[in-house]
Amino acid sequence: MVDYHEANSQLQQPNHGDYMQPEEDWDRDLLLDPAWERQQRKTFTAWCNSHLRKAGTQIEVIEEDFRDGLKLMLLLEVISGERLPKPERGKMRVHKINNVNKALDFIASKGVKLVSIGAEEIVDGNVKMTLGMIWTIILRFAIQDISVEETSAKEGLLLWCQRKTAPYKNVNVQNFHISWKDGLAFNALIHRHRPELIDYDKLRKDDPLTNLNNAFEVAETHLDIPKMLDAEDIVNTARPDEKAIMTYVSCFYHAFSGAQKAETAANRICKVLAVNQENEHLMEDYEKLASDLLEWIRQTKPWLENREPEKTMQAMQQKLEDFRDYRRVHKPPKVQEKCQLEINFNTLQTKLRLSNRPAFMPSEGKMVSDINNAWQGLEQAEKGYEEWLLNEIRRLERLDHLAEKFRQKATIHEDWTKDKEAMLTQKDYETATLADIKALLKKHEAFESDLAAHQDRVEQIAAIAQELNDLDYYDSPNVNARCQTICDHWDTLGSLTQSRRDALERTEKLQETIDQLYLEYAKRAAPFNNWMEGAMEDLQDMFIVHTTEEIQGLIAAHEQFKATLPDADKEREAILGIHNEMMKIAQSYNIKLSGVNPYTSITSQSINDKWDKVQQFVPARDQALQAEFNKQQSNEHLREQFANKANVVGPWIQTKMQEIGRISIEMHGTLEDQLNQLKQYESSIINYKPNIEKLEQDHQLIQEALIFDNKHTNYTMEHIRVGWEQLLTTIARTINEIENQILTRDAKGISQDQLNEFRSSFNHFDKKRTGLMDADDFRALLISTGYSLGEAEFARIMSIVAPNNTEEVSFQAFIDFMSRETTDTDTAEQVMASFKILAGDKSYITAEELRRELPPDQAEYCIARMAPYRGPDAVPGALDYMSFSTALYGESDL
Repeated sequence: MVDYHEANSQLQQPNHGDYMQPEEDWDRDLLLDPAWERQQRKTFTAWCNSHLRKAGTQIEVIEEDFRDGLKLMLLLEVISGERLPKPERGKMRVHKINNVNKALDFIASKGVKLVSIGAEEIVDGNVKMTLGMIWTIILRFAIQDISVEETSAKEGLLLWCQRKTAPYKNVNVQNFHISWKDGLAFNALIHRHRPELIDYDKLRKDDPLTNLNNAFEVAETHLDIPKMLDAEDIVNTARPDEKAIMTYVSCFYHAFSGAQKAETAANRICKVLAVNQENEHLMEDYEKLASDLLEWIRQTKPWLENREPEKTMQAMQQKLEDFRDYRRVHKPPKVQEKCQLEINFNTLQTKLRLSNRPAFMPSEGKMVSDINNAWQGLEQAEKGYEEWLLNEIRRLERLDHLAEKFRQKATIHEDWTKDKEAMLTQKDYETATLADIKALLKKHEAFESDLAAHQDRVEQIAAIAQELNDLDYYDSPNVNARCQTICDHWDTLGSLTQSRRDALERTEKLQETIDQLYLEYAKRAAPFNNWMEGAMEDLQDMFIVHTTEEIQGLIAAHEQFKATLPDADKEREAILGIHNEMMKIAQSYNIKLSGVNPYTSITSQSINDKWDKVQQFVPARDQALQAEFNKQQSNEHLREQFANKANVVGPWIQTKMQEIGRISIEMHGTLEDQLNQLKQYESSIINYKPNIEKLEQDHQLIQEALIFDNKHTNYTMEHIRVGWEQLLTTIARTINEIENQILTRDAKGISQDQLNEFRSSFNHFDKKRTGLMDADDFRALLISTGYSLGEAEFARIMSIVAPNNTEEVSFQAFIDFMSRETTDTDTAEQVMASFKILAGDKSYITAEELRRELPPDQAEYCIARMAPYRGPDAVPGALDYMSFSTALYGESDL
């Protein structure tokens, strides 16, 4: 027996195990259902004939017509496109077996492993083996090469069907048997690729015969797919043969695949032709654009090479404007055309190279290099033309500029010389003073400087006129005439200028003598006048002094001033002598004086008036200084009087403060002895108060005299007051501390020896002797008394002795703490237990019980402050003694 399924399995992928199981099931079913064999006969026969007809033959009975091996070899040549070995034409069995073996060998050479399929079974007409062989051929040449999305063979064909039929309703291709029974899948494949052949919307799922016949007829008529099955073969079978359906469907795949290849080929041809047409269009565009650009260059270049100059500036400017229009309007589009030409040429060459076409060769003279050479010639001509235009315009501008410059400078010079001749011929210096003469001379010198400066301008005017003559300026005669007039007038101004200088210098000498006297007077009158004004100001100046030394200094300075008065009077007489001499000269030479000294406004009369005032102010200043001296002597007496007393009172207060401190620290006698001693000190201090009051009276006199400092003492009244108040406060506080210590001793039962011991320990660790001990010293004190202190315990003790976080412990706080630590004290619990005894062990107490057991005032005190009792056993008038007891010790509010 031939193992047909073994041959089939060799063509499948390793991951196609799911596919093998249905074939084994079909193999068993095939033995029971001849319908599947009929379907394979019909399908495989039609498939073979679809290829054999290309060779002009066909088969009728598949198991008979392949027995001699001839048509089998022919079929393999048609479907493979290869030549097989020459068949043997004999009729004997051995010839037939040899032909079939040649066919089987060819199949095996294509990678198909044929197991248990021998030529004898085919020659003998074994239907099952023949169908198995044909199926092997179909698998190898029609199905195995199908590849869709990385799947191949049966799975690839199934995936292709699923992709193509996915958009269609009522079509769900999952296999190659049941999914094709209603015929809609065949119609969907045709409609997907050739929608004009089928009206898919008119098909009904409940009419499979019509659907199948429609698909088979359209495929045979329009797709050249022979009818391989009858509709009844599929509909009347519970499960159509899978291999028959796969063979039929593979024909659809190859039919549509071939159509797609044809379309791709057509598209390729169209693309090639389109590229070729586009390239030809680009070539034509290049030729036309190159021709137009070269023609424009040929016409433009002669215009740029024309160098014929114009006569007028306006004409040259028009040429320049035409050139600018060329640069702005005419040339830019040509630049773009040239650039586009090069772009088109490069693009065309790139496209030709990419499409494997020969490079484009433009017509002679139209190469890109030819165009670039022509363009360079154009730009060279353009550059020379522009330079020539600018040079010509500069030449004409130079002529116009020189002419305008001549006219402008000539006009300015003529305006400047206008009225200058009249100014130089006037006689204003004949009635002028020396100052006026000097001013006129300065003014004339300035004019001479200005005249010398204008010499350059005259020379420039002459030079410009000469340059215009050299350049053959059309209006040179008028320029020369005007230049000659300017030069002649310039010589006249020079002569007049020298004549006026001589006249001014002669007149100046006549006025210098008088002016020298004016100047001498002014030089000596000004400082003397300033001295008198300063002296009057100093003599009237207000002064404020606070010591006799200061007023003595002012008196000494005044005496020095008075010593200078005789010399000052001599200077005054000398200044008046200069004035008298000047008046004498003026009268002798009949010189008209203006009456005003040009160098100063100080007159001889003003000097005499100020001198008289100085003489009046000196004795008044003497009196004011003497009165102030007397006042300062009185103030010094007040300072000494206050200082003598303050220097006694201040040290006395300090001494008493120190004595009180020693009494409070030292332990001489009992507390009562210390208290008596302190009260004696208090009495003596109070008796000292009249001394303080006397000092206040002296201070009042000092304030009234406006005395603000006192070099005889370091004590001020404010210091004395503060010290006196501190002394009174300290003695009172110290007495109070001793009294509190007595109360503590009596209340706590502390003996005098214990108090002395406490004081001795406190004084020992009070290093600063201030009566206040810091935290470190207090810790050392506690350790010395036997306390073992941790940080928490010490913090608790500090909160008791220094509750305000002052970090300083007084002796009284130390005694209070030690008395609590060393003696028994009443607690809230003890008081509460006492009230409970009075109440007869009840949780409350009544007012009657309080009045019966306690003194009247204390009973009423408790009744007024006890809250009503709210417990479950309360009776009218019951009072809460528990909360009252707690409140007495500050543990809760009353």
